[in-house]
Amino acid sequence: MTANPSENGSAEAGSALEEFADRVAGAVGGRAEVAHGTAKVRVTPSAWKDALTVTSGELGLVFLSWLSAIDWTNDVAVGNEPDEPVEERYELLCAVSDLSDGNLVMISTDLDHDSPSIESVADVYPGANWHEREAAEMFGIDFVGHPDLTKLYLPDSFEGYPLRKDFPLLSREVKPWPGKVDVEDMPENGAGPSTENPNR
Repeated sequence: MTANPSENGSAEAGSALEEFADRVAGAVGGRAEVAHGTAKVRVTPSAWKDALTVTSGELGLVFLSWLSAIDWTNDVAVGNEPDEPVEERYELLCAVSDLSDGNLVMISTDLDHDSPSIESVADVYPGANWHEREAAEMFGIDFVGHPDLTKLYLPDSFEGYPLRKDFPLLSREVKPWPGKVDVEDMPENGAGPSTENPNR
């Protein structure tokens, strides 16, 4: 049986993405992953700046569109704890791409949960300057060598890091996050939505 053209196209695109991820991983000394149509390359914290220097130079991925973090923690101040225990850390992510073929890769590294610190890449990708300031302000990550880690949003007297999961969001103690609580049961097999007018 032959696959239809759209299946062939998807398989070719997936293969090309895996090849691209492997090529980036080989160049920066990382580990490639492809999930949900996105190439991701994991590197050690000590290789972070060198990896992004390689992507911006010899790989031609000159555009940094996004840099931020994920707080992987088991102890949350508000809301539900993770369904399964996680390895506690901050995952730092940076999306870089070229300007011609649409190749994009997420460079990722894990930072210590108690004292997150990493070399700044603002001198490699000038666009990282603002993103690193935001991540420092919201997560408490220290970007060593950044020219000016002043706050962007919060007053200087503000204490804490609002995007950390241990930060007490008082508004969410009053009203829980939507999505986890506002889930309706799926209809039984064969039972569709009601066509009866509720206003009769």
